[in-house]
Amino acid sequence: MRFLLLFITGFLLFSCQNTTEFKKPTWLFGKWKRINNQPDKFTYEFWNDDFSGIGFTLKEKDTVFKEVLHIITKNDSLFLQVTGVNENPTLFAFIQQTDTSFTAENKQNEFPKTIHYWKENNQLKAKVANDEFSIDFVFEKTK
Repeated sequence: MRFLLLFITGFLLFSCQNTTEFKKPTWLFGKWKRINNQPDKFTYEFWNDDFSGIGFTLKEKDTVFKEVLHIITKNDSLFLQVTGVNENPTLFAFIQQTDTSFTAENKQNEFPKTIHYWKENNQLKAKVANDEFSIDFVFEKTK
């Protein structure tokens, strides 16, 4: 009887451990155009179903900003990998996630330190921030 009680207690303790399992955000997929841009610029994010993406800003016909994005799994954790901004790829670890949002963080990066994406109604929204300031992005899906 004691063995059974000990077994049940141990089973309950181990089965109740709080583990966070992140799922890759399929709601990002598609072509998105920023609607809260400066009047002379056009910003886009295109996300593919392999969780690769590209973000870029055009001023007239010139590309004034470009980054390559990937959501990757490393050591059983999700990361947003940003390439093309810094000399080496920058990894942002997923620290929070719901069915329609995620927050990724890299405290060592100068800007941004946090990147938050979420889907609200039919819009994709994002906020990039450090301790001093933040930038908000609002995107609508394009065809």
